[in-house]
Amino acid sequence: MTGPDQRPAAGRSDDPYDVGLGQQNSAGTPLSDPAQPAAAEPAPAPAKEKHTGRAIGRTLALVLLLFVTVVLVLFVVFNGQTVQISLVFTDVQAPLVVALVIAAALGGLLVWLAGIATRARRRRR
Repeated sequence: MTGPDQRPAAGRSDDPYDVGLGQQNSAGTPLSDPAQPAAAEPAPAPAKEKHTGRAIGRTLALVLLLFVTVVLVLFVVFNGQTVQISLVFTDVQAPLVVALVIAAALGGLLVWLAGIATRARRRRR
């Protein structure tokens, strides 16, 4: 039969989960064991990188590009009839799909050229 815990009252913890594995001084702080090397404090965790405006902008641009692409593909699929396209000097009959793809490619080219012009302007400053 075992008796109650015989530790001195000064070293006793009020923590119900304390199993008494470490010795404590009268202030209640753990004593260091000379046989055990002193534990070094863990290194601080590296700071998490914050999302910059550029990363958020790229993500937003990618989502917008994906959305526009899906809408364009659906629009092309549902509009397959032949149409007459009036050019500057002549008229051409072509499937609406071809006209839409050419218009989308020209729009993408304009956006790309505008981006190049904006970057060149920023570099000059």
